[in-house]
Order: sequence, then C-alpha cells, then structure tokens
Amino acid sequence: MSSKKPHHEAEQEAMEWNAERTEATIKPRGLSIVWGNDPRYWHLPEKRSNDPVELGQVCWLEVTGSVEVKRGKKYQIGFKISLKADAFGWSGCPVFMMAKLGKKGKYTWRKMKPLDHLGKEAAEIPDEKFEILVPEQGENQLYFGLYEVRNGKWKGGLLIHHAFIREVK
Repeated sequence: MSSKKPHHEAEQEAMEWNAERTEATIKPRGLSIVWGNDPRYWHLPEKRSNDPVELGQVCWLEVTGSVEVKRGKKYQIGFKISLKADAFGWSGCPVFMMAKLGKKGKYTWRKMKPLDHLGKEAAEIPDEKFEILVPEQGENQLYFGLYEVRNGKWKGGLLIHHAFIREVK
C-alpha cells in the first residue's frame, strides 16, 4: 500500500446532473469510501470510467456522498448495485441508508432488506423509495450514505455502479 490516505475522498468531477438538473448520478469515484484507497479492501475504477467500484472485503461498510439540491423540492436517494457470484457475508446483514441536510442536520435512517437477494444484474436500492424534503429555507447540501457498521462480520463482492439523487415530481 502506498503512503496516501487509506480512505477515498469524493472527486467532484465524478458527479453529473442531467440537463434539467432534476437527477444527479454520482459515479463511484464521486463517493467517499472508508478504506477506499486500500486495494486490500476496495478496487476503484479508473478516472472517468463507468465501471463500478468493487468491494473486496470489509467489516465496516461506509460509502457516502453529498450534493447541493434545490430548496423546496423532494428528492429520492439511492444506489445502483449488484453482487458478484462469489459475494459473501451479506446473508441477513443489516444495511442502512442515511440522509441529512447540512453538516449539522438531523439524520434520517432507512433499514433496507438484506442484500443477499440481489444477483449479478444491477438493481436500484432501497426497494422502497427513500425520500427527503428540502425546505424553502435553510440548508440545501444533501449528505447521504450506505452503511453496514454494526455486525462486524466480513463481507465482500459488492459492486456499486453509482448513487443517484432524483427530484420527485
């Protein structure tokens, strides 16, 4: 391992908005990933690649991002993921998503169905929409994340294709 920091910090150029600015796609390099710079745990795609980030193995899953959104709108937050054929450690494993507005905002958490039902085909999670309303006044920096930090068991074989933020009409 090189002497650089062990955690991958989000690269701003890996986030894209559609022309109407109603949907953001955050590619893997646009996400902050705990232990993401350590090839023993994660395999990051090349810059400007559309390839997913691959989880080798971790016992602490923490993948986060942030996006500036419009005030007075509601947004759906999610990830597009898949599992490799040799994925392990996901059976019954509690995975959570989090969102908040502003660094000091109150977290909204959502427990998701265990990921072991996923296959090699990429699917959006969570199964039930995870939405957050941005008030007309106040913070409009949306922080979000995907977590499994409670059971301490090793897990691997997760592919994160991208995260998304969609304005809800």
